[in-house]
Amino acid sequence: MACPPGDWSETKDATEETQDISNQVKCAVEVKTGKCYEEYKAVKYRNHVGGENFLIKVFVGVEDYIHLSVFKPLLCSGEKVELCGVEEQRTKELPLVPFPN
Repeated sequence: MACPPGDWSETKDATEETQDISNQVKCAVEVKTGKCYEEYKAVKYRNHVGGENFLIKVFVGVEDYIHLSVFKPLLCSGEKVELCGVEEQRTKELPLVPFPN
């Protein structure tokens, strides 16, 4: 599922829900990056207005962060949370912006 361009929310502090979403795609993130993350904590997020697409900043140790693009289908659809893309070597200061998948 491609994550759409358009209206994204302001950046917000991560919640239990965004940590849960991040946890659901952790294995896919580790496969895509070829790394195993001991530290993996969602810290910030944006969601697509009116949708279930998320951009999530995840702290992965020392001063390293990754950005995730994630599609979370409606609960009634029966589909699973899907990783759309990962950006590595991000910093705490870099803003969460949509990126090509």
